[in-house]
Amino acid sequence: MCFSAQVWAAYDKFVRVHGAIMDIKAFHRTFIAAREAGHWNRLPKAMRDAFRTPADASGFALARLVAEGDRAQLAALDAELVTQRERLARAETVLAGGRPTKKAAEDRRIAARRIEAAERRRADLQRREPDPDDARIYPGSYAPVMVWEGGCRVVRPMRYQCRPAGRPASWDQRYPGTYNARRDNLEGAWKAQFGHTHGLIVVETFYENVPGPDGRNRVLQFTPRDREPMLVACLWSRWDGPGETLLSFAAITDEPEPEVAAAGHDRTIVNIRPEHIDAWLRPDPARLDALYAILDDRRHPYYEHRIAA
Repeated sequence: MCFSAQVWAAYDKFVRVHGAIMDIKAFHRTFIAAREAGHWNRLPKAMRDAFRTPADASGFALARLVAEGDRAQLAALDAELVTQRERLARAETVLAGGRPTKKAAEDRRIAARRIEAAERRRADLQRREPDPDDARIYPGSYAPVMVWEGGCRVVRPMRYQCRPAGRPASWDQRYPGTYNARRDNLEGAWKAQFGHTHGLIVVETFYENVPGPDGRNRVLQFTPRDREPMLVACLWSRWDGPGETLLSFAAITDEPEPEVAAAGHDRTIVNIRPEHIDAWLRPDPARLDALYAILDDRRHPYYEHRIAA
């Protein structure tokens, strides 16, 4: 499975490189929904930053929304810092007295950790210099996904964990691994999407959890040696519920490339060839063999790896 990845989070790359049209209404709906649900951090910073300087009048509402969302996050972090600093001060007072308690020691540890995390998040919100991790997504994060609609390529934001149409909202908790779709199960669990709703994300590098020599988990970062962006085959779904519409996707995975297997992981995302983009985005459910052929004809760059920081 693909635990995490650095994606093309800025829509303008899709527009410039792949001639896609941005669905600005979908971005606007997603940003509003994320803010109202308290999920602002699920929008990658690179995605939000892409709208800070609008290219035309249609982008001004999004620029304002991003600014307001970030200000709300800063206010929440400031409140968290006040709470945790007070907690830390109380704990240190107890520990400095003649009768230190286990609770005070635990409060000091937790408060110090939360202060550090809040200060780091606050600095990230205010930072304007780009960082590669700004485009990193995790299950539950949002990413720009390229699809086919109305005779052209369209980019819209979707959540990286697919909730299939018709399933209950509790599906996310019951099946937390639905951010990936195994190739050997495309006509099983994913039959409503395979051959019907296909998408692509563009990935620069991806991360996997693997056991280390000591048996403990470690995170490895895999990057194509040729540094070419990966065109990752995805399936997506539109889920409609009471007062909510969710667009979400899963990345297709297959048997691991040899170097990925040697590093200790058992799956690899499917990196399709550029010449297959439109055929993949415009699937024919009566020609699943042609879709499997696209997955078979994928690119095989050598994936270098290192232990992620």
